[in-house]
Amino acid sequence: MSEPTAPERDIVLIVDDVPENLAVLSDALDAAGYMVLVAIDGESALERLRLITPDIILLDAVMPGLDGFEVCARLKADDTARHIPIIFMTGLTETEHVVRGFLAGGVDYVTKPIRPEEVLARIEAHLHNARLVIQAHQAIDLSGHGVVVLARDGALAWHTPRAGAWLREYFSLDPGQAMALPDAMRDWALAESVEAPPFSASHGARRLVVHRLGRATNGELLLLMMEQESHQTAESLMESFHLTSREAEVLLWAAKGKTNRDIGDILGISPRTVNKHLDHIYVKLGVETRTAAAALAMSATRPASSDSGVEPGDS
Repeated sequence: MSEPTAPERDIVLIVDDVPENLAVLSDALDAAGYMVLVAIDGESALERLRLITPDIILLDAVMPGLDGFEVCARLKADDTARHIPIIFMTGLTETEHVVRGFLAGGVDYVTKPIRPEEVLARIEAHLHNARLVIQAHQAIDLSGHGVVVLARDGALAWHTPRAGAWLREYFSLDPGQAMALPDAMRDWALAESVEAPPFSASHGARRLVVHRLGRATNGELLLLMMEQESHQTAESLMESFHLTSREAEVLLWAAKGKTNRDIGDILGISPRTVNKHLDHIYVKLGVETRTAAAALAMSATRPASSDSGVEPGDS
């Protein structure tokens, strides 16, 4: 009979140039069941991160050479590491240093001399929050969608992994380049015109379509991304059946099996309005049922184009 597999331990990376601090924290974390990695400066910390991704980082703010603030800023600019919670360790309690740590991307800070019990409690809390965020991102990605959140000024606040991959693919962003929205998409998003169609960009036979989900209570703007094959785009349905832009979008999602409520949530309209659009669609297609309309929609094809381009909306 095989032995039961030991539960996977959370990995904590401690970065500090003082050996005594490393020893105290390492012993406390190991006793608490964590797997502990250590680094004595910023450069060696980044080198370790190229080999393994920890679940959380305890980062000394002031070190010779590359300080903790710069290490944190570099990690937050890296798509593969930006999700890692970073807790600063510092003897600097002045407001400007605390603010600098948060601006660099830290989630918390503890002051020296280090109190292991306090550090353990903060680590547990931030790991719990990080897991919730990761689970939310995974749920969105599994649904086949991506989400982008913009700050009030249009800066990219955060994005799900799928959304980041699409942005890099459709807009040819280099892997080492900081993630940012293309100007055309940002301008479209900030305009927030009620009548404006979704933003779209093409990449060979595929198309990325972006919808506004509205603003959160803190003023951040939420964007929903989804990918379509060229033969299923709203434009091909408009051309084939002489539909309006909105009718084509409704038919597209109906053909994908979405309910009226789902379609309303995606397009930002009520289920009753969706039903009215479907009534018009049935007349134009010469059918009487949703199933027949979906079948016609799926049969509508258009030769795939090898061109790539960005359009402010589906006109």
